[in-house]
Amino acid sequence: MKNNNYLITAALLYANGPVHIGHLAGAYLPADIYSKFLRLKKEKVLFVCGSDEHGAAITLQSKKENKTPKEIVDYYHNKNKSSFKNIGVDFDIFDRTSEKHHHNLSSEYFTQLNNDKYFFKKKSNQFFDKDYNQFLADRYIKGECPKCGYLEAYGDQCEQCGSSLNPNDLKNPRSTLSGKEPVVKETEHWYLPMQNHEEWLKEWLTKGKLQGKEKHDVSKWRKQVLSQCKSWLDGGLKPRAMTRDLDWGVKVPLDNYKNKVLYVWLDAPIGYVSATKKYCLENNLEWTDFWKSDNSKIINFIGKDNIVFHCIIFPIILKCLKDFCLPHNVIANEFLNLEGNKISTSRNWAVWLDDYLRDFPEQQDTLRYVLCITAPESKDNDFTWKEFQSRNNNELVAILGNFINRVFVLIHKYWDGKIPDNIVYKDSDKLFLKKTESIKLNIDLKLQSFKFKEALSEVMNMARLGNKFLADNEPWKLIKEDEERTRTILFISVNMIREISILINPFLPFTSIKLQKMLNLGRKMFWEDLDLNFNSNHILNKPELLFRIIDDKEIELQIEKLEKN
Repeated sequence: MKNNNYLITAALLYANGPVHIGHLAGAYLPADIYSKFLRLKKEKVLFVCGSDEHGAAITLQSKKENKTPKEIVDYYHNKNKSSFKNIGVDFDIFDRTSEKHHHNLSSEYFTQLNNDKYFFKKKSNQFFDKDYNQFLADRYIKGECPKCGYLEAYGDQCEQCGSSLNPNDLKNPRSTLSGKEPVVKETEHWYLPMQNHEEWLKEWLTKGKLQGKEKHDVSKWRKQVLSQCKSWLDGGLKPRAMTRDLDWGVKVPLDNYKNKVLYVWLDAPIGYVSATKKYCLENNLEWTDFWKSDNSKIINFIGKDNIVFHCIIFPIILKCLKDFCLPHNVIANEFLNLEGNKISTSRNWAVWLDDYLRDFPEQQDTLRYVLCITAPESKDNDFTWKEFQSRNNNELVAILGNFINRVFVLIHKYWDGKIPDNIVYKDSDKLFLKKTESIKLNIDLKLQSFKFKEALSEVMNMARLGNKFLADNEPWKLIKEDEERTRTILFISVNMIREISILINPFLPFTSIKLQKMLNLGRKMFWEDLDLNFNSNHILNKPELLFRIIDDKEIELQIEKLEKN
């Protein structure tokens, strides 16, 4: 892994609403886990994200709230930035696509692509709302999805089945502004002829090669990502408009077209580049080390509804811009449902991150744990408050917290918190330590392969193994007849806890920090420190409970809140 420059991107979040657990489980938590893991490995990492502040979704929200688009994006950008920080998602930069530096770069890239003849201009018929006297962007149109029959599909995408659509695909279309059936009117836009790029896209996506050179390992890409891309390619790619008739967004940088803006799926991914350039400029780094270097590995974390844009449209743009690296991997989770139903922001059927942080103070890691251990990595999954309670009480408290607390209490009781010395290993101890080495290796391999829930399960297996080791040896009884053996048992146990404090860091960063303070480690621990042991007579700090029992009343309140919504 060494000598690589890792650019980790998490999908830019629409700045038209607050963060909910579906967002967190889909893209932001796995991206944060991976970036934390890489930092523990002392890799060169840049973790980029931000607010996607253009497009029809923003203007729709502004009309609902009777505010300007700028007021909407300012409010939600700051709110969401704070929410991510409070749950421990540590972006290096959380940028904004409404910033001048992003507009300038997007305009520059559009001009380059247009001058290099990668776009063509075409007139077409588009839906128009006569009552509002404006062309309707995709998100201003709703109708029946032609693929699944969902009656509330948008003009660009069906949120029920995830299919990417065009407004003309919808049955019984209606304007979301007036509620009436729109008329058809002629307009003119710039198109990206995606069909011209099918051949190299197939080679890159199915073989991991570009112009015959190895670019990535296809076996490490998730099946659902490649499957969705294959479906698009097998169906034949078609031209896609790269501009829209809107007054909010990056203006088309050409004379006489100031009433048009860049399509949000052209300008939003460029936000990864503009954010990188901004961060590097402010931190005396070279942005091309992440975007144009043979040593660069770009990993995109997204939800499954963004697969096509990150695996087909944006790679086409990057290749046309020349010398850019394409993604090394695109990690897409499936959807997280809530209590058996699809999360819906419009119906307020969601667990909002700010609400959670208020209702469960100092329990950020409980949510991180539950969302990771039940993550929808290969299929849709369901979050329930009862399972949240069970996972906390029966796993974090009863397994991980119990092991740590018992070891601390015994060492403080028998040796006043000093790590015991005069250690003598038995053959059975050596076999036991081989098991822990195997678990540590598995965790490393699982994290490298983006199998985060399996990696976290292995961390918990380490704690289970520790509990069994204590139960089998019963040091609280053994101390009366064999102090030397008791010393060895607790020395092995406390070193397992030191290892666990490192292994849990990507998943449970707040707990990791607390635990390392209790262990009195004195400095930040890295992955290489897993091979160390405590020095004899090292003094532990007083223990504190890392997790607390969540009672039934707390859960009942959350369920009642959902039902009221």
